[in-house]
Formats: sequence, C-alpha cells, structure tokens
Amino acid sequence: MGISKRQFPACYNPTMRLRFSPLYLLAVPALCLVALLIYNIPFVHERLAWRVDQLRTRLVYAVNPPEEVVFVPQGQSTLPPTALPSPTPSLAPTLTPNPTTKPGNTATPEPTFTPEPSPTPLPVSVRLEGVKYEDQHGRLNYCGPSNMSMALTFWGWDGDRDVVGSYVKTNDKDKNVMAYELQDFVIEEVPDLTMLIRYGGEIDLFRKLLANGFPVVAEKGYYTYDLNGKYSWLGHYQFVTGYDDEKGVVIVQDTYEKNGNNMEVPYEKFREGWRPFDFLFMVVYPYARQNELVDLLGDYNDPDWANRHALEVAREEVQTLTGQDQYFAAFNVGTSHVNLREYGDASYAYDYAFQLYANLPDNEQRPYRMLWYQTGPYFAYYYSMRYQDVIDLANVTFDTIDPDVLEESFYWRGMAFQALGYTDYAIADFRESLNLHPGFGPTLYQLELMGVQP
Repeated sequence: MGISKRQFPACYNPTMRLRFSPLYLLAVPALCLVALLIYNIPFVHERLAWRVDQLRTRLVYAVNPPEEVVFVPQGQSTLPPTALPSPTPSLAPTLTPNPTTKPGNTATPEPTFTPEPSPTPLPVSVRLEGVKYEDQHGRLNYCGPSNMSMALTFWGWDGDRDVVGSYVKTNDKDKNVMAYELQDFVIEEVPDLTMLIRYGGEIDLFRKLLANGFPVVAEKGYYTYDLNGKYSWLGHYQFVTGYDDEKGVVIVQDTYEKNGNNMEVPYEKFREGWRPFDFLFMVVYPYARQNELVDLLGDYNDPDWANRHALEVAREEVQTLTGQDQYFAAFNVGTSHVNLREYGDASYAYDYAFQLYANLPDNEQRPYRMLWYQTGPYFAYYYSMRYQDVIDLANVTFDTIDPDVLEESFYWRGMAFQALGYTDYAIADFRESLNLHPGFGPTLYQLELMGVQP
C-alpha cells in the first residue's frame, strides 16, 4: 500500500527534494572542511582548542565519572627499605650552583649550616614591592608558568609567562608542570638566578623569608568549579609576597581568581590548601644572595632535614585529622618517605592512603587529579618491586583523564613493563611519553640503555 500525498504538507514536492538533495549532501562535507581549515589557523586554534577539549572532556566524564575510579593495591612490599635499590636517574634532580662560580659551571653540594636564631623580631606585616602580576587566563593550565614568571620578574628578569611556558609546556594539553621542571627552567635558562625546592614548609618560615625580601612559590590544592563546570579539586601554584599578622593572612598573587592580585588568605586556610602537596615550596633567588638565604633557611637548607620534618608533621596529622585531610596526610607520609628514599615504608603509607581515598563518604570529595601532579606512588611501588601495582595505578590514573596526556604515567608504566619482561609494551609507553614531552630526560635515558631509537 503506497503513501498518500495527504500525509505530506501541501508544499511538499518530490521533484524538488531530489533536485536539491545532492547539493545539500555535497555542502555538508564542504562546510566541515572549511570549518576544519579555519579551526587550524593558529590564532583561531589558540582561542578555540580549549573549548573543544572542554566539550570532549564533559562528554567523557558524563559517561565515566572520574571520582568513581578507585585504585586498589594488589601487592605487598617484600624487602626492607635498606635493601631497596636507589632510583637512577631521578625525576627530580637537585642542582644548586655555587655562588662563587658562574652560572652553568659544575654545581657543588648545598651547605648545611644552621644559624643561631635571630633575636630581631619580625615586622607585623610585610608587602613586597616590585611584583609584576600575571594571570593564567587565555592559556591552558598555565598557573605554573605564570607564577614562575612573577617570581623571576621580581628579581628583574625580562620575560613573561609565555617564555616560561614555551620551555616547560612542550604539549599544549599538558595538565601540570612539575616543580622540578620549573627549577630546570630557572637553572638552565635564566642567568644570575637559581631556585630551590623544599618540603615541610611552615608559615613562620615564610614570614622570615618575606621579611628579608625573599618571596615564595607554594604548590597547593583547592576546590573550585573547573573548566568543565564541575566542582572538584585541582592543583595550583601561588606566589606568596607578603603577610599580615594582625589580620592573620598571607598575601598571594593568585593567577586563577579574577581578583587574584594581592589576595589575602587566612593562615589556616592557606595551610589547609597547602597540605595536599606535603607543604612544598620554592624560592627563586640571585646567586649573589645565596649565603643570606642559607642563613634564613637554617635547618631547611638541608633537604633531608626538611623531608624528615615533613614526615613528622604528616605522621602527626594522620592521627589527628579525618576525612579528606587525613587522606592527604597519609599520602604525605608516603611522599616524605620517597623523598628520603625509603621506598618500602613509602609503599605501605600509600597503600593506607589509597584505602582512605576509597572510603571517603562523598565521591565529590575525592581529589581524583592527585596523580596528575604527584608521582611518589610510582617511585614507591616500582622500587619495592611491585611492578603490577605500578601498571594498575597508571591505568587507573588514565581512567581519570581524557586524553591521556601524562608523560610521567607513561614513563612509569613503561618502566614496570620493562621490569616484567614486556619489552615491546615498554618501548611503546616510552615513545608515547616522548611524544607528549619531547626531550623528557628519564625516558631518553631508558631508551638509550635499551639501545632503542626514540
């Protein structure tokens, strides 16, 4: 039985439909091609790429919520910490130039002089002058380059966030810049300035440094609405340029907030956000003022002392905190052990931290981006010979991100595959790590040992 014309509107004309349909079908791919060409024009791509990625991520997260992903360790450490090998090479090299030599010369070990406490009281408030504020807007994940640019220009460096970003963000989709990558940039690219990284920082130390003219960059975490409209936890850097004891606040230059210039953050709130990164801080300074900084740092000038102090703080907080903060403290126990090269103890600490993570009462409290910013568990499990846990952790981490743009996770999964004898898988992961981060030193080193071309 045929279809009656009465079933169509009066204007329906089968002949016209046949006449225009082929042109319409040709127009669709043509328009798509034009749109693709326009999208790839550099200045257009720069402005629209993040929106396209944002839409894609929203769709992926809607189907596979990242906060529901949980890592469950399977192995157990079988060797005592003293029997475990040391990592070679380190993903976080330390290089502190000797102030008596020119930049670029061979570095000498850091001094460990501990000064007598200064009897001079600190000012009630300090606001350092000469800060050139920069935000991170208009760029993807640019808090690292923006904060480091401010830390450098404070000392007279003639550059901006894009100069830093072109060095530390070799992939525009890179979600995070590690602290050691920022350190590498300063040491290798900025004459007359250098930088140190320490863990276990305290606000009182910041006050002392600021009062003597040394601003500080802290790595922190906080909850906010991300680019996908989701309220969740993210990692963040903040440039600390002052404090006010009467108000009980530190003064920061926040690159993300709309009114981030000279933003005041209460001491306790600042410390709460600082906890997820084991109270890590960085100080950029001129070679010429290194001896002065050494005196101000006191015991903190010794990295092992700082790591041991961070460990003591984390252990205490595990016993006194609850919920998400307890998870962060337990994670910090692992991180501090890794920094002290005590990998067996670190692996046990991370096991407990991941158990706490899985038991958080509200999925929205889960900071699922943790392994985007920190790689301590990979060190711990790998050097405890728990290779399957390294692989599983990398896979779980990839389940929280789209696309898979974490060169460190590919590196560590490749290391575990190699240890288990899966050479082809290891090479594939190493090459993907280099694809995401051309020139990534640890990966190049492993491929060289294997006699494999990148």
